[in-house]
Amino acid sequence: MDKFFKIRERGSNVKLEIIGGLTTFFAMAYIILVNPNQVAAEGANGWLVGLGADPVAMGQIWNSVYIASILVAIFGTLLMALYARLPFAQACGMGLNSFFCTCFISNAFFGGGDVIKGYQAGLVIILLSGLIFLLLSVTGLRTHIARALPDALKKAIPGGIGLFIAFIGFKNASIVVDNQYTFVQFFNFNAVINKIGVDGFTGADALKEMAAPIVAIIGLIIIAILTWKKVKGSVIIGILAATVVYYLMTWTVPSFDMSQIGQSFKDFASVGLGGAFSADAWKEAFNADYIGGVFSAIILIITFCIVDMFDTIGTLYGTASEAGMLDENGDPIDVNKAMTSDSLATVAGAIFGTSTCTTFVESASGVAAGARTGLASLVTSACFVVCLFLSPFANIIPSAATAPALIFVGVLMLKNFANVDMKDMRSAVPAFLTLVMMPLTYSISNGIGIGAISYVLITLFTGKYKKNDIVVTIIALLFVFKFIFGAI
Repeated sequence: MDKFFKIRERGSNVKLEIIGGLTTFFAMAYIILVNPNQVAAEGANGWLVGLGADPVAMGQIWNSVYIASILVAIFGTLLMALYARLPFAQACGMGLNSFFCTCFISNAFFGGGDVIKGYQAGLVIILLSGLIFLLLSVTGLRTHIARALPDALKKAIPGGIGLFIAFIGFKNASIVVDNQYTFVQFFNFNAVINKIGVDGFTGADALKEMAAPIVAIIGLIIIAILTWKKVKGSVIIGILAATVVYYLMTWTVPSFDMSQIGQSFKDFASVGLGGAFSADAWKEAFNADYIGGVFSAIILIITFCIVDMFDTIGTLYGTASEAGMLDENGDPIDVNKAMTSDSLATVAGAIFGTSTCTTFVESASGVAAGARTGLASLVTSACFVVCLFLSPFANIIPSAATAPALIFVGVLMLKNFANVDMKDMRSAVPAFLTLVMMPLTYSISNGIGIGAISYVLITLFTGKYKKNDIVVTIIALLFVFKFIFGAI
């Protein structure tokens, strides 16, 4: 095992790999329930049903996507473990899943069509984008694109991902909440406290309402202190400690509901699995009534492919940089194998019945906990197998308890930005835009695209444009095309 995974060679041990794999799983376990909610508009009781969609059909889609989400996470993460042998996990990408719902399922409903046909037509689009993705990977073009990124963007990407991950953590724990005037704000503790005694609202109720942000802050402080003391497994200890505090504050216990497992598998077999290969799905995928016509289908295929490509490139560079797993050129080791694994997982996801699968940015939390090899990914994959037959398992660890790990990873990854030459505007401005646009647009690929566009324009008009900049120019043009004709 040590020889296969190169555990000692990468300065790790079995214990650290197991801890890292568990940490990654706990940090990304939310996707098991969040993905079907996003793709299927929250299912039989969701907002689309509230507008008049068929609850039975929406429930079938939800159940199908639930099973498919876990299967693709298992498959993709196993590829990372056994083929790429890297500590990266895969699952359905956030942003892409809600985009899938908007383009195919809700679009089918609002157009007066069948939501299941719209769902299966969307799977065809994902399958085609995945096959293009796979072609780019096996030919090495995808790796060449990644390596052609300017040095400033390579250094900014990890920091941008760090901010993006931290923002997800702050939102998951309700430390940062919506505000209609300022967009976001800090959790209003005072408002909760002032409700005590009004309409029977008690101190216990207030404690429950404030539990998530308090638990996340406590967990983050625990992780920071243990890391400073060089305690191994500080991240997972912080997650577990925060979990205990959460249940004590809310005075609840985790529960299991096994009743829906059988129905989920039944709907998966009848609606999702192989849905992309039905004759109707291929007809509707290029039908104006469902997708908007052939041109719209082509634009969607390109959009999904671009977003997946640069989300993965960004994640690989960010997490590999944090793990010290870059080669002499500053590129991730075995990057081609990682990208091939990612593209194969996207194809598998379309076959299983879910939206685009991508390398998960939360893998950085496992890396921060000590993961350096594919053994950690093997552990993460095994955890997903458990969830396949014990669906409520993912809910044992609340998102408020995993949020500290995400915020802490953000702290660690920001250090990469210090290497950007801020005196040279050709580096400073693109790097800064890459850094801030990832969290502000809630997209890793958007950050890379905006950074690439600014780099090309500044380099061109300062007379510093070189032959080596041709690839990044093509990338920039693709993103211009995406921003004009796509929407994600």
